[in-house]
Amino acid sequence: MSIMPIMTRLSRSILRLPTAYLICCAVLCSAQATVAYAQSTTSTILPREEVQADVSTRTVGITSNFTGTEIIVFGAVSNTRPVNNADEQYDVVVIVEGVGEELITRRKSNVAGIWINTSAVIFRSVPSYYAIASSKPLDEITEPLLLDQHDIGFQHITLTPKSRAKLKISDSELNKFRSGILRNKQKQRLYVENEFGVVFVGDNLFRATIDLPANVPVGPLKTRVHLFREGILLDTFESQVQLAREGVGRYLYNFAIGYPLLYGIVAVIVAAGSGWAASTYFSRRRT
Repeated sequence: MSIMPIMTRLSRSILRLPTAYLICCAVLCSAQATVAYAQSTTSTILPREEVQADVSTRTVGITSNFTGTEIIVFGAVSNTRPVNNADEQYDVVVIVEGVGEELITRRKSNVAGIWINTSAVIFRSVPSYYAIASSKPLDEITEPLLLDQHDIGFQHITLTPKSRAKLKISDSELNKFRSGILRNKQKQRLYVENEFGVVFVGDNLFRATIDLPANVPVGPLKTRVHLFREGILLDTFESQVQLAREGVGRYLYNFAIGYPLLYGIVAVIVAAGSGWAASTYFSRRRT
């Protein structure tokens, strides 16, 4: 029996079907094929690498005898990929920075044998404290443009003059003022850098120790953890550490800020009373 008459009758029967029915069948077949393709595609997509981190303490008490302390930033890299060579290793950068503040930078010049302040620039939003630790030097982790975009590293912190249009100095002179800020902050141990301060423990665990000096400004500190691989920024984690005054120092500070005139009067009375009491005591001992 030939198959051609059967195929001819089948095609004629299909052609007799309603057009709407044929369209529905075509749409249904197309949808099933799309779903099957999507399932096969999503099964091959790997989850995004992420970094999860935390700080050893969220609150640091500042008392009158505070001599500095250290905090530990630790975390893990999740959904890691196989590492075949050194260039594919993960890199972590940890940054702890204080709130931005206005800062005046002055330059001294020799005028008639006397060194006096001849020019000054006011910078806005200068971090009061900035500590950075990385798994290796920053220039080996990523390109300078990405470091500029995220304020990673001393030379990439955004230091903007308050009124650039009114300044009558060149860009090279302005860079000298910026360098002066960085130099003074480093001398005060308020800007700290450790190129190999992030240590990996195993394949995906890491930790970094950040030193807080005795003169660290009181207030919130923002902690940022950046995850890199092959020069690409994969993920960023942020948290906060609060530096708060405690003990008698907190009450004296609040009293001085809240009632400055009364605080000044009390300070003068206490100083005069202490001097009078000491003078009376020693004069009696002499007699």
